[in-house]
Amino acid sequence: MEELTPRKIVEALDRYIVGQAEAKRSVAIAVRNRYRREKLGPEMRDEIIPKNILMIGPTGVGKTEIARRLAKLVNAPFLKVEATKYTEVGYVGRDVESMIRDLVETAIRMIQSAKMKQVEGKAKELAIEALIGLIHPKPRKESPLSSPIFSLFGAPQVVQPESEPRPADPQAESNDGSLRQRLLTDELDAQTVEVEVEDAVPSVIEIFSPAGMEEMGINFQDLLGGMFPKKKRKRKVTIAEAKKIIAAEEAQKLIDMDEVRREAVHRTEQHGIIFIDELDKIAGREKGSGPDVSREGVQRDILPIIEGSTVMSKYGPVKTDHILFIAAGAFHISKPSDLIPELQGRFPIRVELTSLGEDDFKRILVEPHNSLIRQYTALLETENVKIEFLPEAIDEISRLAAAVNEQTENIGARRLHTILERLLEDLSYEASEKSGLKVRIDRAYVTQKLENLVKNQDLSRYIL
Repeated sequence: MEELTPRKIVEALDRYIVGQAEAKRSVAIAVRNRYRREKLGPEMRDEIIPKNILMIGPTGVGKTEIARRLAKLVNAPFLKVEATKYTEVGYVGRDVESMIRDLVETAIRMIQSAKMKQVEGKAKELAIEALIGLIHPKPRKESPLSSPIFSLFGAPQVVQPESEPRPADPQAESNDGSLRQRLLTDELDAQTVEVEVEDAVPSVIEIFSPAGMEEMGINFQDLLGGMFPKKKRKRKVTIAEAKKIIAAEEAQKLIDMDEVRREAVHRTEQHGIIFIDELDKIAGREKGSGPDVSREGVQRDILPIIEGSTVMSKYGPVKTDHILFIAAGAFHISKPSDLIPELQGRFPIRVELTSLGEDDFKRILVEPHNSLIRQYTALLETENVKIEFLPEAIDEISRLAAAVNEQTENIGARRLHTILERLLEDLSYEASEKSGLKVRIDRAYVTQKLENLVKNQDLSRYIL
């Protein structure tokens, strides 16, 4: 994190998002301030709260992408929610506190995945040993008291001693060594083996709490403390797949889930980012009945979460004081001032994102690391079809996208997806039958495919 200065954060965002420099600077400063806060003493650290950001701009200009790329860059738990799916207490809908619980779940998946990666080598070794045991099972003499029904109630497992030690079998050891080598070199990957896997369907009951009818899952396996053995079933799979299944199970056993949960709650509290989209849809203070009656109520329910409160989750209490909230909305009809004053005050940094024009579209098509031109070129290359976009074709695509946005609804850069899909529809359909084909896409090609659709506004509304 130390090397991620605001300037470097903006440069990293520039690889994927065109323009919107002001918004990038704001989020870069907000993230850097988190790092600065961690270097302070405990007393001052607790006093510094995140400066939440409100992004204002039309759809398709990069609001969500900026927040998503930022979270990925700093490896922070990230959750995107729509403000419209929440309702105030007393209405049917999701409780606002569920966003914090969902963020904790995201953090747990992140940390669990990272820790499983750390023990990946050891888990693969254990998987190989387990496979050797499956293919060449060794005889085992057990007492009747060692059966699961006795071990369930704590009866001691008694193994009858043999009359004399059994000599080692050099042939078996040699076979195991040879088998291990063949498994390590993937020589047997195509062969099948029968493995036991835990049943993926957990025993879960749903409890509907009075506050927002929030669903809470209780896993009976956890509730009973693992007293009953987990349900398993047999599957016949290739050895290649068996290695993955067994390695995943072994990795799961090697990590401490209690530590994962503690770290997940800590990371959520200190580094979590929640992106609340469509905030403008709950702006307004109309009274009466109808679908909008709870809009102000949702704002008032969201307020304590953003101000700082403690939310109970199945992993324990989660404090929201230092979670960074980034809200966004088009605010075409409503204005930020239509939000309740207390909520406005919790988003001190406001940035306005600009609408995208023809020049922006040209840059979006070619500049980002994951540009649309690169994506479509790579997709068709999988069918051994090579396409080349000439600069004049990119100019024409950008012009047409801007024209359609002006004539119909302005959906920003998402219009480029629609235009390119229509442009390459025939080629994508026939590509699997035309291996080795090379296509140069120039202005004439674009005009031929799209010009009539753009001119006919009625068609544009439905197709582009």
